[in-house]
Amino acid sequence: MAMLKANDITVSYGERVAVSNISLELAPRRITAIIGPNGAGKSTMLRTLNGGMKPTAGEISLDGQSLVAYSRRAIAKRIAVVAQEADLRFPVTVFEFVLGGRYAWSAPGWGWETVRDVDATREVLRETQLDTLSDRLMNELSGGERQRAVLARALVTNAAVLLLDEPTANLDMAHQATILTLVRQRCDNRETSALVVTHDINLAAEFSDSVLLMKDGRGLAFGSPQEVLTPELLKEVFAVKVLVDAHPVSGAPRVTPVHEMLR
Repeated sequence: MAMLKANDITVSYGERVAVSNISLELAPRRITAIIGPNGAGKSTMLRTLNGGMKPTAGEISLDGQSLVAYSRRAIAKRIAVVAQEADLRFPVTVFEFVLGGRYAWSAPGWGWETVRDVDATREVLRETQLDTLSDRLMNELSGGERQRAVLARALVTNAAVLLLDEPTANLDMAHQATILTLVRQRCDNRETSALVVTHDINLAAEFSDSVLLMKDGRGLAFGSPQEVLTPELLKEVFAVKVLVDAHPVSGAPRVTPVHEMLR
């Protein structure tokens, strides 16, 4: 189990403050969602949690130790990042792409992959239902299949913390549910913690245990979906009137924009 904490962090780009005084704790078996409008600081927050950016103030800690004390390889073993899209400059098969996620565990030198790496890759391909596509080229996959492969590459690291930046962007409803169901299963079965940056409020409500609501780099609210996804807070953040009721099956908050027609 790993515990990733942000303690009162601020992140600045020169004079511009992108994240202001935010504290956050990612615990095992829990999914935390960050929602907010464009420019709220969501992706900056994620990059800082991964050590990709250094906070201007405050501290990130992993298992009680400052994140800056870890090497990049050590971080990669413990924290895996799922980007919106894979940047594929060269044609690689699904198997090769996912296997590449094991690099942090390899010993320096040539021919780094081991039997353990290959077995772990095959297991994750089965878990993500990509085993029948393992010999296909990544650029031949559909958007949903490719995003599953990107998630598989993160899962094969066996990292205890998953950071997902818009993992369901540009996917249809079925593929969105597939991606987040896989994340939910990994959290439940292996005591993983996950942070999901998303624009989809209803997906956040359905799959997350807690929600951080951000605007202009600030955290306006943090708590359960029921506590955070209220009409008042959502109108303050998105400047849109919404109706919030309970999903008839799950009971999670269901958010519907109310568009008032001009007469």
